[in-house]
Amino acid sequence: MSAPEKKSAGGPLASILALPNDSGKKTIFMAVAVCLVCSVVVASAAVGLRPLQAANQERDRIRNIVDVAGVAQPGQSAAEAFREKVESMLVRLEDGSKSDEFDVATFDIQKASKDPSMSRPMPKSEDQANIKRQPTHMPVYVVRGESGEVQRLILPVHGAGLWSTLYGFLALDGDLNTVSGLKFYQHAETPGLGGEVDNPNWRAIWDGKMIYDDQGNPSIQLVKGSVDASTPDAEHKIDGLAGATLTSRGVENLINFWLGEDGYGPFIERLKNERG
Repeated sequence: MSAPEKKSAGGPLASILALPNDSGKKTIFMAVAVCLVCSVVVASAAVGLRPLQAANQERDRIRNIVDVAGVAQPGQSAAEAFREKVESMLVRLEDGSKSDEFDVATFDIQKASKDPSMSRPMPKSEDQANIKRQPTHMPVYVVRGESGEVQRLILPVHGAGLWSTLYGFLALDGDLNTVSGLKFYQHAETPGLGGEVDNPNWRAIWDGKMIYDDQGNPSIQLVKGSVDASTPDAEHKIDGLAGATLTSRGVENLINFWLGEDGYGPFIERLKNERG
């Protein structure tokens, strides 16, 4: 039997601390106190590290854009290559026009997708990428030549895979049709299956593929097995991911959606018209 609890003249806290260590009341008090202290420490760390997290996210965004654009020179940092070679702009998806309604440098696609004032609900019949809501604006990135011509266009894309929403960048050559790079920077697909979207060998298959068919429709297809170069429309076909049919279908759908009329289609048409 435990010793009887003694009253203390130092107030409630001192009274509790004076209790025997095997006191149930003292045990509960100490557990609650430890939880409160830990909560304050975790919350303080989260708030204090927020600027650092934001800076890291921005560095990661720039590194991925420069990587998929292929513009970094040996010995050059991603930040330097981005600053020297890449032009950022915000595009209103409805008509493909440039917009300064939001700051392109701080535009957050995921936050915009959840904000009713910055996005629109997607009717199921139009939601090929299964994103539920689509931002009204999207950032795009352009690499230009000495004469101002578009040499490369980098487009953020996202859409549903099997387990997650895949976020990435697609790069097109100056003809605005030929793929020159694809990279997903965020997803939670199964490692070794759908997670093979990160495999450099699979990503390299995309280089040189054509997005649009003769009628101007996005026509990317991910097929089972390996694509035979002699098959019809081989220029639009990509090897599917082995054992990851739904992820493959998700990638196919999100690429065709974002390059279509409800995605960057109007903006790409504007670029073509400007080129003449």
